[in-house]
Amino acid sequence: MTTNRTFTMIKPDAVENGHIGAILDKINSAGFRIVAMKMTQMTQRDAELFYDIHKERPFFGELVTFMTRGPIIAAILEKNNAVEDFRALIGATNPADAADGTIRKLYATSLGENAVHGSDSDENATIEGNFHFSGREQF
Repeated sequence: MTTNRTFTMIKPDAVENGHIGAILDKINSAGFRIVAMKMTQMTQRDAELFYDIHKERPFFGELVTFMTRGPIIAAILEKNNAVEDFRALIGATNPADAADGTIRKLYATSLGENAVHGSDSDENATIEGNFHFSGREQF
């Protein structure tokens, strides 16, 4: 099922470096509508559950530590072709490989601290959005 919504997080590195406003401006300028947004801090358990798909990967512990070290901005975005368009806007996971003008090229500092998360499928957008939001904001 294709939806017109996706989920994003502005990660702790981008929050710490003062890039919230610039990233939100890029999102708005790309035609996304912010349906729900909040600043929160993930607990260790939240991060472990959210990134459960990576639990067997060698970087899992570092990822959990990184994602719990400071606040994040969680948001549900709406636009036609939301998932694919947002993935193009944020750029490659490794900022060195990201296209010029993408969020990760502009604001990420490394592969591990890559500024922003974007859902990789409609199914995951629903799961991830529902993980962080409840009630009327749900997909």
